[in-house]
Amino acid sequence: MPAASSSAPVRSTSSSLKRPPAAERVYTHIKEAVLERRYEGGTLLTEGDLADAVGVSRTPVREALLRLEVEGLIKLYPKKGALVLAVSAQEIKDVVETRLLVEEFAARKAVPASPRLIERLEQLLEEQRQLAEAGDLAAVAVTDRCFHAEIVKHAGNEILSRLYDQLRDRQLRMGVAVMEAHPGRIEANITEHGELLEAIRAGDADGAALVVRRHVGRVRELVRGEDR
Repeated sequence: MPAASSSAPVRSTSSSLKRPPAAERVYTHIKEAVLERRYEGGTLLTEGDLADAVGVSRTPVREALLRLEVEGLIKLYPKKGALVLAVSAQEIKDVVETRLLVEEFAARKAVPASPRLIERLEQLLEEQRQLAEAGDLAAVAVTDRCFHAEIVKHAGNEILSRLYDQLRDRQLRMGVAVMEAHPGRIEANITEHGELLEAIRAGDADGAALVVRRHVGRVRELVRGEDR
């Protein structure tokens, strides 16, 4: 008698590849567009347009917009839509001051550097060069921030690392703004990252802190508050 074949349905492995929930897709769509400045400060977004763009109903759009308002990227106006908030002069000042406090300290603490840190910084620097050549400003901004975040992480202070992580969205948005307004800054950033890497590699804590001070300080000079 032939063996009975199993009648149990074969469970699809595609369950692990399910699309994210609708609200998460809307959230990601809007946030990426704001950080990459495809939705610039002052842009009014409507629920209908966003629902059409992502292919969802208006309910998950509202949920995503509420989340983004809490994060300070948009301002909701009932029956009108959501206004993308501009980068203000005060925000730039606050971010730069916080970065200087964290990154100068981290640059000193990262010395003497481990081989792992040096290798990772070399890798990120090369990635930044390649992305700059490809003209992908959003990806360059991400890699730029990762370079600095790696140094902060290796300073060994978890509280500072968490504080620095909170600056991520603002840093990315400002980074794209700088590169759009000052294309020559892309190559200058790469050069200064190279200088910072060499100072850390040489065990020069004071030199590394000085490079950070010059490098980060230029952001305040180059980014103009959109509401000024």
